[in-house]
Amino acid sequence: MRFLLIIGAVLLWPWSALAQLSGPSVDSQPPAEPQIDDPETRMFGHSATSPLWISGQINEIAQGHPSFPAEYSGPNSLKSTSEFAVSNVFTLYTAYEFNESFEGIFDLEEASGHGISDAVGLAGFVNLDVVRNPDLGKAPYVARLMLHKVFRLSKGNVESERGPLSLFTELPARRLEIRAGKFSMVDFFDLNSVGSDSHLQFNNWTVDNNGAYDYAANTRGYTWGAIATYLSPRWAVRYALAMMPKIANGENLDANLFRASGQNLEFEYRGGLLPHRDGVVRLLSYLNTANMGNYQDSINQYKAGEVSTPDITATRRQGRHKYGFGLNVEQVVAQPVRVFVRLGWNDGHNESFAYTEVDRTAAFGSTFGEDCGSAKSTGWAWRTSSMVFRQPIENTWRSVGSASCWATAP
Repeated sequence: MRFLLIIGAVLLWPWSALAQLSGPSVDSQPPAEPQIDDPETRMFGHSATSPLWISGQINEIAQGHPSFPAEYSGPNSLKSTSEFAVSNVFTLYTAYEFNESFEGIFDLEEASGHGISDAVGLAGFVNLDVVRNPDLGKAPYVARLMLHKVFRLSKGNVESERGPLSLFTELPARRLEIRAGKFSMVDFFDLNSVGSDSHLQFNNWTVDNNGAYDYAANTRGYTWGAIATYLSPRWAVRYALAMMPKIANGENLDANLFRASGQNLEFEYRGGLLPHRDGVVRLLSYLNTANMGNYQDSINQYKAGEVSTPDITATRRQGRHKYGFGLNVEQVVAQPVRVFVRLGWNDGHNESFAYTEVDRTAAFGSTFGEDCGSAKSTGWAWRTSSMVFRQPIENTWRSVGSASCWATAP
């Protein structure tokens, strides 16, 4: 099936330049239109003016570890025996610009392979791509299906970088943007030019994303919802309302937003913390409502002898909340060196529902290079669970646990 998608992308790719071939005769044609060329990350240049975008990306990650001693190993532990695993993600990006303020996005994706220990045993797992859970099958699925509308609020324009999630090359300096459809929340929230892309930057999912940000998503990492963003030259604010999964990390989303939802609010300030140096500061908050279990209730059930093993799923109740906050800073220190810092916190009382069981996190890193293709990056992350979650008990927790740890991300 992957080969069919690749062949389709190759066959359709010339249509993205169709606008260049129509019009005046060869003798009277204007100079060739500008292309977006980056030999480090692209096989073909993309048109800077064509209304159609078609591109594809294949990401393969191979990881392994030697055997190590372990006093206890359960079904949700990192395997103590040596292992090796390869994950594969293929994405076909398509988009169409209807006019200077309205566009549509449609992406297909295929995931296969596995992560080490089938992606359990680490709260800060070392392969973000396996969040798309290849166990659901190798058949391609719709990753994004989204409409994007821009409302002008000022006369002046600013340049915009054209890419698979937006084709606009020029936008109003002050504007309101509305997106609706299927998307990944971290396509637009908690972004960071240094550490947000497992395809070009880091692999660890608590370095590419805020580990304490339990953003609304199904097993594949996507949700349905809407995002409203106000942007000005110096600052921006965005709000999203999206569907939560019916069960923790489940594939099916709950369409009843009055019963279950993920609300996200982010403030962004584009101004360096250092004089005459570019930088961005983002403040994030979120509130999830869903059919969540409670960690303390599960421990109390176990201590009272009601269950033989603490089970978070036995304490689920509709209408429970989980909320958290994040700080995201990136700063140019001296060209071409950039650094980033992420801090995250959530209340830690109710079940981690869509991302990973991290309640406190701190990550920082740096990159040396002008672009993603040539940049050399390094990052570190620390994360921990709440004190309630780490109460000592005789038997293992029946869920993927976490412990305080340091980790590096290549």
